[in-house]
Amino acid sequence: MGALLLAVFLREQPGLELAGAAGSRGLARSRDFGRAIVPVRQVPLHDRMRGALHQIDWVPDLGARIGSVTWWRGLATCVGLIATVTLTNPGIRPIPGFVATGMTGAEREEARTLSIAPLGLGASTGRRMAANDLVRPLAETPERPVIELTATLGSGDSFGAALQRAGVGRADAARAADLVAGAVALGDLQPGTVLDLTLGRRHDRRTARPLEQLAFRARFDLNLALHRQEGGLTLERRPIAIDRTPLRIQGLVGASLYRSARAAGASAKLVGAYIKAIAARTSIGGIGANDRFDIIADHARAATGEVQIGQLQYAGLDQGSKKLRLVRWEDGDGNGGQFWDANGQVKRSGFMGMPVSGRVSSTFGMRRHPLLGFLRMHKGLDLAAPSGTPIYAPIDGRVAMAGRNRGYGNFIKLDHGSGVASGYGHLSRFAVSSGQRVQRGQIIGYVGSTGLSTGPHLHWEVWKNGVNVNPRSISLSSVATLSGEKLRAFKAKVASLLGVAPAH
Repeated sequence: MGALLLAVFLREQPGLELAGAAGSRGLARSRDFGRAIVPVRQVPLHDRMRGALHQIDWVPDLGARIGSVTWWRGLATCVGLIATVTLTNPGIRPIPGFVATGMTGAEREEARTLSIAPLGLGASTGRRMAANDLVRPLAETPERPVIELTATLGSGDSFGAALQRAGVGRADAARAADLVAGAVALGDLQPGTVLDLTLGRRHDRRTARPLEQLAFRARFDLNLALHRQEGGLTLERRPIAIDRTPLRIQGLVGASLYRSARAAGASAKLVGAYIKAIAARTSIGGIGANDRFDIIADHARAATGEVQIGQLQYAGLDQGSKKLRLVRWEDGDGNGGQFWDANGQVKRSGFMGMPVSGRVSSTFGMRRHPLLGFLRMHKGLDLAAPSGTPIYAPIDGRVAMAGRNRGYGNFIKLDHGSGVASGYGHLSRFAVSSGQRVQRGQIIGYVGSTGLSTGPHLHWEVWKNGVNVNPRSISLSSVATLSGEKLRAFKAKVASLLGVAPAH
């Protein structure tokens, strides 16, 4: 035991071992102290073969080291795998299947009931469980406690009638109409207005449900709501903030004025009004691609996001050396809605239209009178038409006379201003009276055969500064100019419009 401990001590202390003789002498001394040699363990053959096979790359890259031993071994592996797959291939054989027989009659209805199918195809998916002893029959079908629905005002519809059609009782509908009428005129409600209704629980099936709530948009800037409280229905006004800054759109004419203005953000109706306004002052064909358009229109934007575009207020066209600036203005003399230039002037021009639909039976000039039988000057046009045919004012004017006038029979004289007047004879009856203002296209009377006449027709005369002229040749042209307070108000409007920033 002591010799073994000494051997272990010498093994752990190499310095002491070296102190003795080197080489075989040291080894002999170690053996003398009893130090043993540990035998090396032999690895079995199958473990050595497994390690060697594990080190072999059986699937080398056939694109590298072509012709080497590794490459040939990889090629042999690939060929072997392909051969194995080919030899073990069972072949292609069809899989047997069966087609279900079609169902008809009760069988089909039973399957359809238990299947899933779109309701649009007539499906009745699912079955209802039959009643058992726990089911108690109801005396009547229960009603919903509250019903929410909508109603829409139709063209020519009344507010109260729309509520009653939706199921509101007559008393509630009348009360609601009275409350709404106190806020807005019921006639001003636009067709298509949607009414959001809430009907409450009724105590008796034979009575209408009470109106609990009603909400709708009465105007562009106002919402109205009705609520039922202990004292009955009450009205709540909900104003909507509106930004009425005019809309200004500018741009280059380019290849097409219409398309460029539409691309800049103008609506089709607004572009049409703009083109119509400038066409009265300049030739549309003379507008160049480098010219610039300037459009300003009424514009209202609600806080809720809705937008309304109103009338065209300014039409500008910059053609370099020539600039056109037109502003809509109401002068208070019955000429509202016309476009004046920025200097406060407007030119009115045009030809008289035909006052009645008929053929010309006698022209202006010398002729043989059909009743008197001699030559005399025919101071107007005769338009043959059936008795009772409407007669229209060819242009705006004022009725200077409407009554009996010797051989003309029933006669109307219109004063059109600027020294122009027109007369209409042989009428069967009048549609206007003396002193009344008429507009172009307004009915002033009806064709007849009163006075010195051979049959129903209209005798039409026109005077220019008191002298008879051919009605078909007269041209009306005048220039109106603003002055004084009207001109100052007009200039203020022009400055306000031109101060609007263009839209981006």
